[in-house]
Amino acid sequence: MIRKTELFNPLVGKSMKKLLLATTLLLPLSAFAQKTINMELLGKDGNKSIGQVKVSKSKFGLVFTPDLKMLPPGVHGFHVHTNPSCAPKDKKGKSVLGLSAGGHYDPEKTGKHGFPWTDSNHKGDLPALFVQQDGTATTPVLAPRLTMKDLDSRSLMVHMHGDNHSDMPKKLGGGGPRIACGVSK
Repeated sequence: MIRKTELFNPLVGKSMKKLLLATTLLLPLSAFAQKTINMELLGKDGNKSIGQVKVSKSKFGLVFTPDLKMLPPGVHGFHVHTNPSCAPKDKKGKSVLGLSAGGHYDPEKTGKHGFPWTDSNHKGDLPALFVQQDGTATTPVLAPRLTMKDLDSRSLMVHMHGDNHSDMPKKLGGGGPRIACGVSK
């Protein structure tokens, strides 16, 4: 074990000093390698915390690893939305949960819904989220086209229904109402 006074001793090996310096310099960079998005179940009487989604970089794209609870079992549409808000918004005189998040993140303005690995559609299209019978979701999904920068000031949304990654027969994959949301800062 190295004592504190030995760190500043000129007799301590240069390799130890280099290791300590490298560790100190790399610590701030590790904060950018992962992001945690706190998720809430959307409700008319207020939102309720249901867990988080950790996003990390891989050589294949971003990995979204959910640790969520209290969701309806089954397959759900899962998307990055344009605005950093999960608030309700009025549409045709009715309050719609999560509508302030805007539409699916689409920086190239394709106007089309599709698969996460194709490039002629929304960049925010993610693989569907699978929720177990007990209401938990823990299966990671891969977003090959997204970078951490794409998540800055966006929201992450879970929809009520599944996602067929097409605009047919229903627009936006048929995901339907927004049921859970989190803001990526």
